[in-house]
Amino acid sequence: MTWTVGVDVGGSFTDFFAVNEQDGRIAVHKVLSTPHNPAQAVIQGLREMCDDHGIPTHAISRFSHGTTVGTNTLIQRKGARVAVVTTSGFRDLLEIGRQTRPSIFSLQLDYPPPLAPRKLCFELEERTGPGGENITAPSDAGILETIDRVRTSEVDACAVCFLFSFASDTNERRVAAALQERIPDLYLSLSSDIYPEIREFERFSTTVLNAYLQPIFDEYLTTLETVLGEIVPSAVVGINQSNGGLTSIGTGRDYPVRTVLSGPAAGVLGSIHVARASSLSNVITLDMGGTSADVGLVRDGEADLSTSRDVAGFPVRLPMIDIHTVGAGGGSVAWIDRDGLLKVGPGSAGADPGPACYGRGGVEPTVSDANAVLGRLDPSGLLGGKMKIDLAAARNAIVSVAEKIGHTIENTALGITDIVVANMVRAVRRISVERGYDPRDYTLMSFGGAGGLHSAEVGRMLGIRRVVVPHVPGILCATGLVVADMKEDLVRSTRIRVMDGCRGKLQPVLKELSNDLEAWFETERIPVCDRDRRIALDMRFVGQNHELRVPLPDASANSLPSTPRLKGMFVSEHRRCYGYANAEDQVEVINVRLTGLGRRRRNFAGDRAKSTREPEHPRPVTVRPVYFDAAAGLPVETPIFDRETLAPGQGITGPAVIRQLDSTTLLGHGDSLKVDEHRNLVIDVFQQGRRRP
Repeated sequence: MTWTVGVDVGGSFTDFFAVNEQDGRIAVHKVLSTPHNPAQAVIQGLREMCDDHGIPTHAISRFSHGTTVGTNTLIQRKGARVAVVTTSGFRDLLEIGRQTRPSIFSLQLDYPPPLAPRKLCFELEERTGPGGENITAPSDAGILETIDRVRTSEVDACAVCFLFSFASDTNERRVAAALQERIPDLYLSLSSDIYPEIREFERFSTTVLNAYLQPIFDEYLTTLETVLGEIVPSAVVGINQSNGGLTSIGTGRDYPVRTVLSGPAAGVLGSIHVARASSLSNVITLDMGGTSADVGLVRDGEADLSTSRDVAGFPVRLPMIDIHTVGAGGGSVAWIDRDGLLKVGPGSAGADPGPACYGRGGVEPTVSDANAVLGRLDPSGLLGGKMKIDLAAARNAIVSVAEKIGHTIENTALGITDIVVANMVRAVRRISVERGYDPRDYTLMSFGGAGGLHSAEVGRMLGIRRVVVPHVPGILCATGLVVADMKEDLVRSTRIRVMDGCRGKLQPVLKELSNDLEAWFETERIPVCDRDRRIALDMRFVGQNHELRVPLPDASANSLPSTPRLKGMFVSEHRRCYGYANAEDQVEVINVRLTGLGRRRRNFAGDRAKSTREPEHPRPVTVRPVYFDAAAGLPVETPIFDRETLAPGQGITGPAVIRQLDSTTLLGHGDSLKVDEHRNLVIDVFQQGRRRP
């Protein structure tokens, strides 16, 4: 019972990372994803990895899973048929929204239609006041009439969303109990369960999303749990959430909306693990996979969190690792816009058929095809030679675009890679420069199957001097799942002025949350020694419409900072975010947050490589022509290195290509790298204005 396995299902590949926590041995594996049935790739890859690496299935004690089922269901609009039961007068809330346009410069572009159409939104006479007072209780006759309307609508799931249910859930629970009794096979989501917080539109939207995903997730996780029970009967299964923590498979069934950014969140966790081992506290993460590129920011060893964002065009109000996603992956398709200009993404060839160079029937020009044409991908194949590269198919795909813009195939391929780099640079600026952080003060942590091919150029464009490519960059999301903690986020909305006596009002709220958290600890069977708690307050100046999250690192329900200290912490955070703050203005608390962590005990004995002698200069395994610059016009004979042969302390100066099972790393002219003691590639990015070595 010594092996822990992390499995991340991506758009193109399903990745596996296993660690023996007794002796530190590591096993990695990679298979093509099966979008029609994601569980198929999970089961196939698990069996292959165990066979290839001699891992006894009965010795797997933990199985952590990051999934894209929720995200893909929302993007493809293939979820359940959903009804909504809401307070009388609020039937049109999902249609009205915030009365804002998704693009301020477009009068035509609109938000996607609600997942529950108006004809499936049913009103019920009830009213709870903002203080939790039950102004109008729903009548028995009204509840029965609503149940009949839900039944005749032939829906799969129902979202119960009442006004001010975050203050009192009595009416929601009464209606839900009646629905469950009379329609027992109906999936139910209550807004007071999903996230009891102010702002009814975002709360209603999140609840409807959860109901929309419930039947799909139930079927997927039930199938997965059944098969895993046969293959790894002793393993505890954990599902990764968007907040960067694991939850039980039962909670995943009930709250699938928590997993919509499951995979990208795992990548940030893996980055934090690598950064801590290498004594890096501030990093920008760049995860370039097959479909998209996800970027995040880590400060002082902790990922930034967001409590509100859009997923597939729908508002979600839940704690999530703050990740910005752009359609810039290896499978991103190049195309010509109406203005005659070359564009890349957001459309993707995905895993089926995938890029043309994979030889699986793809014909559209993609970023991977461009890299194949430029000589950057190993012609002998990917995945250790298991997936052959069809160079002729890649060239045929690129030529369809090259002829339209009047350039050679190679120059067009260089244009495609330049555009995808520019797209990622904009994404990094979005989470750094636009929020007051200078990316030059950070290390770029590059991973994903395609990250290493473009990370040095992204760093060059941003002025970042150091790029780190982890030991297994294409499988870092799966690595993050292995090191992830169990996690639960609780919240209560309130409205308390930060003034004398406010701590006496905050403490009862925190004690209530603490009781709920203790119940969660017990349900998840987390040992007392592994339990951790974190408190944060959402605060704002009185009169403002949005809050800032202020962590209280050393606080507890019985030991809160003084009133002046609370106000000073908020004023400092406001000044950092916006550049100004009036310390004389009144401040109020809107939400109280309590996060529970079930800490994982990790023993990665194999993390640090041992070296007993000075490393020899690395030797390339071959040399081949690689294109780097359209201005040069000709390819450069470039040494190709096998990463498994690189030892700690060894260095390489570009141009060079470093190949490995799960990724490829490209060094440009003037770039240099050194292998650190953890076998990470630490790249010193050449910047214009610096003398080349």
